[in-house]
Amino acid sequence: MPPTFWMITDRNKKDDGLGGDRAKLSFWVSDKPGLDDFNNWSSVTRKQFKDELIAAGSNFPLILDPEKQEAQKHVAFFIHGFNNDWKDAARRYESICNQMFSGDDGLGVCILFSWPSDGVALGYIPDRIEVRNCAPDLAEILGDFYDYLLMRQQQVIVELQKSNPDISSKVCKAKFSVIAHSMGNYLFQKSMQLLWTRKNQPLLLSLLNQGLMVAADVDNDLFKSGEATDKSDGDAIANLTYRITALYSGRDPVLGLSAGVKHFGKRRLGRSGIDRKYPLPDNVWDVDCSLLFKPDETDIHSGYFKEQQTIELMRKLLRGIDRKVLAAAGDAPPPLPDPVP
Repeated sequence: MPPTFWMITDRNKKDDGLGGDRAKLSFWVSDKPGLDDFNNWSSVTRKQFKDELIAAGSNFPLILDPEKQEAQKHVAFFIHGFNNDWKDAARRYESICNQMFSGDDGLGVCILFSWPSDGVALGYIPDRIEVRNCAPDLAEILGDFYDYLLMRQQQVIVELQKSNPDISSKVCKAKFSVIAHSMGNYLFQKSMQLLWTRKNQPLLLSLLNQGLMVAADVDNDLFKSGEATDKSDGDAIANLTYRITALYSGRDPVLGLSAGVKHFGKRRLGRSGIDRKYPLPDNVWDVDCSLLFKPDETDIHSGYFKEQQTIELMRKLLRGIDRKVLAAAGDAPPPLPDPVP
């Protein structure tokens, strides 16, 4: 049986867990709950991790009917935020797995990418520097996925050219998605730019099916290039992802502090939503989650992973349910009108 829990990290290894310094990529799996106990993790080689992950995906149901694509399973990355030591990240990852990826109706497989955040509440600037240093590591992993998906796509094309095609053994049985939280979105942003550049900036060839930018600690004009190609970070994300959803709330005090401390006046995407002075790529939208939280909720920044309404919203977003359908069902506020050109 494939493992239940998966982790890739560029944190240094310590006797009792993972530290706050950058190190070579390492790969870990577990079948035991209590993931903040390092003894519950087993180290594996990169090849073992890849082989196990491919085996896990091969157990997913094969869904070829376009009408049933929302039922297709996922392989998803969770990228944690700035104020997380290793144990914090492991606990949050375990809760995400239990709430969205486990059981018969689970979304599939979730992988924790843990980077060496300082785990200090006021460590904004050091963590921002660390993100830039770690971006090549995540880009390397995403590049492996890109190459694998491209290879499978090419195999399907070759098979379809035959007189009696059989694509069942060639087509991918999983969608690939990312859930990034807080400054993990800055890591996501920078790694996607690196990946897009390394792959010669392909257009209209998606790596990710869904990108969920939760309480994103990034500039809210990230996608200001709209449908134009300007080779920016936002351009890279938009071209490598089928749909990007930014979940935000003006009730998030952490991102209010973030904007004042380190970002020189630009609003945070996770607090103010998308800067609507600019045109948007057609596959990018935002959701104001303020009313999905209880009126007395104080931990908004991390509350997305605790509040049942936002958890269910994320599940439906990952399944690929259309934004207008989500709004009509009351699962999300209606999308705001597109910016005026």
